Amino acid sequence: LFFLGLVSTNEPFQKLVHQGMILGSDGEKMSKSRGNVVNPDDIVGEFGADAMRLYEMFMGPLEAVKPWQTEQISGVVRFQNRIYTLAAKAATAADADKTPLDEVTQRIMHQTIRKVTQDYDSLSFNTAISALMVFSNHLQSLKQPPAEALRALVLLVSPMAPHLGEEAWRLLGNEESLAYEPWPEYDDKLCEEATVNMAVQVNGKARATIQLAKDAGEADAKELALANEKVLKFIEGKEIKKFIYVPGRIVNIVAK
Repeated sequence: LFFLGLVSTNEPFQKLVHQGMILGSDGEKMSKSRGNVVNPDDIVGEFGADAMRLYEMFMGPLEAVKPWQTEQISGVVRFQNRIYTLAAKAATAADADKTPLDEVTQRIMHQTIRKVTQDYDSLSFNTAISALMVFSNHLQSLKQPPAEALRALVLLVSPMAPHLGEEAWRLLGNEESLAYEPWPEYDDKLCEEATVNMAVQVNGKARATIQLAKDAGEADAKELALANEKVLKFIEGKEIKKFIYVPGRIVNIVAK
């Protein structure tokens, strides 16, 4: 094709990846003699092609050897149904497009776009699906999920579940195929957590965990740490000799 001038490079593949073997449910190589062969047509007939694809990619790392467990497909089927339900709910909501993107949803959306984009590039499909499950669970917890977040969710899942993607995309009010849509973009700044969980040590031993703003000053950290019930048990009746605060990492109280 290169010499015919039909492609621009003489090597169309950048790398070779060997995928792991899928074993039977007994952990052995599938064979008719063992009676552990799983017919893909039967799985597609019962659960659908998207569920088949999603489960295969969710089983584990692409290169790993994995045993097939038909009963576990129900997990990805629930995931599919959740996405479809979210899209169907938006289709019947009068003000779906007017729902503002709150700060938490915006952060989770950008984090998910970044995670899934990077996982697709590295062929880490199982962790990409995990991130999408977390994102869809969050959207399901909202009274009315923002349309922007739903569109991102559908676009992100579509390479692995194209039938679901197209159906959900139409339910969201789009007439053209999502194949013509640009890939969602993320902003690293919007991925950053507004708060951090920090361990509180008393005399060098971890006693509690506090949550505070990422840019919180020492005074704020000290107020929260000293008000924590678990910390109070170990400093009650003692004098605070030293308070050590390393932003974003740890709080250490020296009391005697």
